[in-house]
Amino acid sequence: MKITDTHAHLYMKEFKNDIHHVIKRAMNQGINRFFLPSISSSSISDMIELENKYPNICFPMIGLHPNNVFPKTIEIELNNIKKYLNQHRFISIGETGIDLHFNKKFLIEQEYAFVNQIKLAKENKLPIIIHCRNSFHRVIKILENNSYSKGVFHCFSGNLKEAIIITDLGMKLGIGGIITFKNNHIDEFLHKISIKNIVLETDSPYLSPYPFRGERNEPSRLKVILNKLSKIYSISEKMIAKYINKNVDDLFFN
Repeated sequence: MKITDTHAHLYMKEFKNDIHHVIKRAMNQGINRFFLPSISSSSISDMIELENKYPNICFPMIGLHPNNVFPKTIEIELNNIKKYLNQHRFISIGETGIDLHFNKKFLIEQEYAFVNQIKLAKENKLPIIIHCRNSFHRVIKILENNSYSKGVFHCFSGNLKEAIIITDLGMKLGIGGIITFKNNHIDEFLHKISIKNIVLETDSPYLSPYPFRGERNEPSRLKVILNKLSKIYSISEKMIAKYINKNVDDLFFN
């Protein structure tokens, strides 16, 4: 069984002291690829270092997270993305998007950064990883206005109507630990969404699945999410992994 964690911040300080063991634990569970989303230019060198240390295992993305969008640095950050895209291979643009939970102050700047990163994704024929929090309709409108539908709605936590809008647009749902939380409602309707529209993620070190809530998350716990999906779709874990692995390959490597 081969599984990809499509969203893991393994370059963060939380993994500084034991990254080798974290990766080894995951690979012992069949998780053999880790996609590393960028949050700003400050994370790029650490991601590339991991890629060099674990070739064909760790894959960096590049982007500016909406919570790191500030008027004084936005142009510097966007120019850095362009510069690095010319120097190195990244599998995606992201994570980017709009967050109105933590950072309502710079909405105009967030939208500007999001639109510019969509343009970069289109120019470089790359998927885009979308952070969408309390901003669903704004994000969808921007995607439609910019005619782009190749990517993932990271950490999907919406309702069936939103899931249908996203997948009808042609994008994937990033399903992570939230699906195991007792107060989640995704497990009540996800079976109505085709498995071809789903990828798996942990968002490590965040959003550890039940029963590990409150602990540092890591990619080995993707198996907990896989097990939950197996029950939702009444399909074996092995078949779920096979279908989703194809989704990942089609989106990121074709």
